Amino acid sequence: MIDLDLARNVIKTEAAAVLGLVGRVDGRFSAAVQALLDCRGRVIVTGMGKSGIIARKIAATFSSTGTSAFFLHPAEAVHGDLGAVRGDDVVVALSYTGETAELLRLLETIRRIGATLIAMTGSAGSTLARAADIVLDCGVDEEACPLNLAPTASTTAALAMGDAVAMTLLVAKGFRHEDFASLHPGGGLGKRLMRVESLMHTGPQVPVVGVAASMADVVAEISGKGLGMTCVIDDAGLLAGIVTDGDLRRHMTAPGLLNQRAGAVMTAGPVTIGRSLLAVEALALMERRKITSLVVADAERRVEGVLHLHDLWRTQMF
Repeated sequence: MIDLDLARNVIKTEAAAVLGLVGRVDGRFSAAVQALLDCRGRVIVTGMGKSGIIARKIAATFSSTGTSAFFLHPAEAVHGDLGAVRGDDVVVALSYTGETAELLRLLETIRRIGATLIAMTGSAGSTLARAADIVLDCGVDEEACPLNLAPTASTTAALAMGDAVAMTLLVAKGFRHEDFASLHPGGGLGKRLMRVESLMHTGPQVPVVGVAASMADVVAEISGKGLGMTCVIDDAGLLAGIVTDGDLRRHMTAPGLLNQRAGAVMTAGPVTIGRSLLAVEALALMERRKITSLVVADAERRVEGVLHLHDLWRTQMF
């Protein structure tokens, strides 16, 4: 019979282990983040076994949030890979007991090279902790394993501590949406963080008429470009307004519509965006304004392109 109470207890135990870390976000935590912030080399994360798996994830999180980092396997390190460690690096070493033999064999070389050593361990009195410059306490009261043997709560706690360090470091560095986008060009996340300039219609695809254009020309431009609108520019070539399908419908009952000029029907001073805006921000603006198109213009209101809601949908980004 499947013991669901055991499963629930595993989750409760691991949750308690993570919550137990909150009180340890203290001066040592600040020192660790500051050391990483001041690092002029690379961040090298190392660990053996299950701690090694967590170390790989922490290194990947650092790398994806603007901190150059990689995972170093302790067993491979003593067979030549320690040559990758330099004096201006920061080494983050994970070992719950702090007595992992493969890690301890690295300590003399790390200390001789002069790299800063941050230990993430559950034993503040361990050999690893005593050798480290900074110690982050990831100890737990018990493992979630019913035998209290398999690393469970302890690895969850180490992962949470690593994420806390990485996210605090991200903010301290001033890492922005734009920076994240540049490091995640692929996948759904990358698509969400694409810039407007990579999605907008440009050149001959952009519907444009002058303020003196006839309604026949306006309708032809809207129909021909298929975006449900056209930009209207003044004699200086700057954006004066837009005419949308909705504008045409609203003026349909007015007498002599076909004799009007674009300037008389247009919506003046439309919402515009810059080409460097993130696509996800453009979508949010469309949703707030309940519109389906945005004119992309420069600071002088010269038309550079048009972004349509369908352009965002086609990327399958949302």
